[in-house]
Amino acid sequence: MDFRKKFVVAPGEKVRLAKIDPAYTGDYDSHEKAAPELGKQVERMDRLQYLLYADAGQSLLIVLQGLDAGGKDGVIRHLFTGMNPQGTFVSCFKEPSKIEIAHDFLWRIHACAPGKGEVAIFNRSHYEDVLVVRVHKLVQRAVWSKRYELINDFERTLAENGTRILKFYLHISPEEQLARFKQRLDDPARRWKISESDYSERELWPQYVEAYEEALEETSTKRAPWFVIPANHKWFRDLAISTIVADAMDDMGLELPAPRVDLADIRNKFHAAEREEKKSEKKARRAKSG
Repeated sequence: MDFRKKFVVAPGEKVRLAKIDPAYTGDYDSHEKAAPELGKQVERMDRLQYLLYADAGQSLLIVLQGLDAGGKDGVIRHLFTGMNPQGTFVSCFKEPSKIEIAHDFLWRIHACAPGKGEVAIFNRSHYEDVLVVRVHKLVQRAVWSKRYELINDFERTLAENGTRILKFYLHISPEEQLARFKQRLDDPARRWKISESDYSERELWPQYVEAYEEALEETSTKRAPWFVIPANHKWFRDLAISTIVADAMDDMGLELPAPRVDLADIRNKFHAAEREEKKSEKKARRAKSG
């Protein structure tokens, strides 16, 4: 299955999240059946990230968005921790600081965009400024509604500078969210994730869905597509995202760069050094035996 075609939001397409099954798993009916393919895709991502880092001519930006307990942290932990830390970093955009508020809403985002050869992962992103800001009426419609165009311009700038952009909306049901909240309550290792806002934000589910639908419609472009990923089953979520990421990186035409030195000259110097090392070892042995 081509997950990119299956889950992409086509430019201009109307999005109705209620019509998309968050429990969808395609041809896979269990974690056990999906596990070998998931392992294969994670290995592909690791290999391609090595090429991206070595080539240093392009970059990759991965945006993760979703309602509370949607699985953003899990995606990062399960899929991207295998990548080389030298060329991969995660930025988490929470409530902006006073300094950040004093600048335009994209100021703090642009500073975290990936450089050549890098993979940047956004755990939440610039889209918070057309989601949370909209739902909680922190600014007027006249302000946040203009941000779609600014976001598209920003992403166009990144794309024209060699950044491949992939945006994932992790689609879960209200029932699955509630089940995950219960897991947090029951599991001491997860209780630190519990916040006062979990249930208050849950009451705003319809408003968030409406905000997400419009954001997906207004900002899914060929250069920066959105993918709605069924995420009730964490293993399928990971399989779909890893496959899409690996396929997109494959399309980037990544190759190891040509050596920047004269290999013949380097080999000669290496062999000369090797001969000198052997001579030194012989002298040392003679001195020791004598």
